[in-house]
Amino acid sequence: MWILGHILATGIGISLGLIGGGGSVLALPILVYVMGVPTKSAIAMTLVIVGTVSLIGVIPHWRKGNINFQKAFIFGSATMLGAFLGAKIAGLPFITDSLQMLLFAIMMLLAASLMIKRSFKKSTQISPEDPPDHIKAEIYQPPVCKYCWLWLLSEGFGVGILTGLVGVGGGFAIVPALVILGKTPMKEAIGTSLLILVVNAVAGFLGYLGQVELDWQLVGTFIFAASLGSFLGAYLSQFIDGKKLQKYFGYFLIAVATFVLFQNQSAFQRKKSAVNWQYGNYSRIQESGVRSQE
Repeated sequence: MWILGHILATGIGISLGLIGGGGSVLALPILVYVMGVPTKSAIAMTLVIVGTVSLIGVIPHWRKGNINFQKAFIFGSATMLGAFLGAKIAGLPFITDSLQMLLFAIMMLLAASLMIKRSFKKSTQISPEDPPDHIKAEIYQPPVCKYCWLWLLSEGFGVGILTGLVGVGGGFAIVPALVILGKTPMKEAIGTSLLILVVNAVAGFLGYLGQVELDWQLVGTFIFAASLGSFLGAYLSQFIDGKKLQKYFGYFLIAVATFVLFQNQSAFQRKKSAVNWQYGNYSRIQESGVRSQE
């Protein structure tokens, strides 16, 4: 299982290299269901892994000038605040591991639906003869809001809360927000989103620090495997159109989300049975007490 987990970890980097996202939605299930890491610890470890791999991905974009530091500061400040708050919320007693995984599965389904929708938009509305930049720009609709920067901050805060609560990096939501609300060119939006993912992960991790136990050796080996995968993904991107893979990756996410939902539905059923058993015992004890008094 250790070997299988690290082979799958390379897929985290490959997905980042090919389609620019999908790291966190792969890292958390691998850590929880393959490596057997407790959910809250796995979320904190996911933040470290995805944040580090995203930092590596920032370097080539920074060299090419594809990072807008002003928008990264505006959007990133909101996501950092939300991520830190989300991590603190995750420490509350009523936020159980099963609830976090259910929320995570819902976010996976949302990310998958957006990926599949974009792939169909590209194939139906855009001519193959159009230049690549035009194709990437037309995936998203033009802004319709009057005060887009307010919506940008609001969405950043919401994405940050989800990052801290369930470990989702939010790349699938950050890039469209920068393009639609921030009116950012596509290449610049991708590079800026990676920088935002880094600061997002740092803030979320600080919220978990001291609350959960971390396996730093496993974190290090996962980062190494994912980094190798990111270089492989970057190399394969020269021959494979990552946008075409989004549809199939979306279907894969639906399958993984279904597995997570099934696992946690079983956990809820066991918990419900245990509660019913305890309530039945309590009722029988009360009845025997009443009879003894009579």
